[in-house]
Amino acid sequence: MGNVSETALFVSTISKEYDFFMGIMYTIFCVLSLMGNGILLLVAYRKRSSLKPAEFFVINLSISDLGMTVSLFPLAIPSAFSHKWLFGELVCLGYAVCGVLFGLCSLTNLTALSSVCCLKVCFPNYGNKFSSFHACIMVAAVWCYALVFAIGPLANWGQYGPEPYGTACCIDWYAPAQDIFAMSYIVCLFLFCYVVPCTIIFISYAFILFTVRGSRQAVQQHVSPQTKTTNAHTLIVKLSVAVCIGFLGAWSPYAIVAMWAAFGTGNQLPPVAFALAAIFAKSSTIYNPVVYLVFKPNFRKSLCRDTAQLRRRICSSPCKGSPVPGQGDLYPPTSQRTNKDVSNSTRLSNGMPETHGACLHCAVTEARCQEAVPQRTACVLTGSAHSEVTVSQLSENMRANFL
Repeated sequence: MGNVSETALFVSTISKEYDFFMGIMYTIFCVLSLMGNGILLLVAYRKRSSLKPAEFFVINLSISDLGMTVSLFPLAIPSAFSHKWLFGELVCLGYAVCGVLFGLCSLTNLTALSSVCCLKVCFPNYGNKFSSFHACIMVAAVWCYALVFAIGPLANWGQYGPEPYGTACCIDWYAPAQDIFAMSYIVCLFLFCYVVPCTIIFISYAFILFTVRGSRQAVQQHVSPQTKTTNAHTLIVKLSVAVCIGFLGAWSPYAIVAMWAAFGTGNQLPPVAFALAAIFAKSSTIYNPVVYLVFKPNFRKSLCRDTAQLRRRICSSPCKGSPVPGQGDLYPPTSQRTNKDVSNSTRLSNGMPETHGACLHCAVTEARCQEAVPQRTACVLTGSAHSEVTVSQLSENMRANFL
């Protein structure tokens, strides 16, 4: 594993103030990443039946970000606060493998996403044939591609070791000065995992921007049914570009510092440069959920709907009284009650009239709940007379037609 056995390298070489700052930032990133990526995966699971093939890459990016959060931050945070690596050589090796694997997976995934967006927008005849099966194959290829470079140092193609600032582990960027295989590994890593992906992303979005601009001009000159498609393409471009800019902005400082250490004058590179670059790199785990949960309409609507359902459940929970012993199922489930007619609300359940005596404050609480959640009403025409009822009392078909 290179120089990991030299315990002197595990001693922090930057000031305690920087270590404390890194620990605070890592803690913030960990909390935000767990919340954001967890919510994004939950929303994707709830709408799994309506996921588009391109959204598979969004989910995969969230999985890789969550994997990086779970595998790196619990080790990096206590080490930063302790001003040294705490977990030994074997854990250092696993930490480095996970960091390279999930980091390269995220970058390669963004490259695949940009290619698919370019195919769908610029070449719709081929893009419309892109299915969920093709997306799954590309996602598997993304993981295999990242895995090749992650296990390379384990096969003596490159080396893993402690970071120069001493509280984390990654690729040994100083190894090329001593080992030709380590130099070839870092050159291939820089070319095929940074330069080539960034070039593909740039070219893809350049094509997309030109195509969308031309389509928008055509729509403005001639009103056509392609307006909705053009708006969807524009949204895809904005979201994808935002994620890619955030990710590349996070990892570019680390790539520059790493190349400086590998092929420059290493003793002139301060450890604090690696420390700050590492903070930027680990912040990449929070960009994806923020962009998609805030700006993507279908994800945002699904999240708002789930939040509203949870709020209604919390609001209605005090309104459910305990059934009186011996009276059976006095209060049927809410889904059954909402489908009943208003006139049936006082029917007998087992020979006795419904009573709300078990919950004395239900009337007040229910009134407050109804005030908190405004009810929409509809006018129903029956013959020459009409009556006003709430939308929730309509049948599913009538409700769908009404809305």
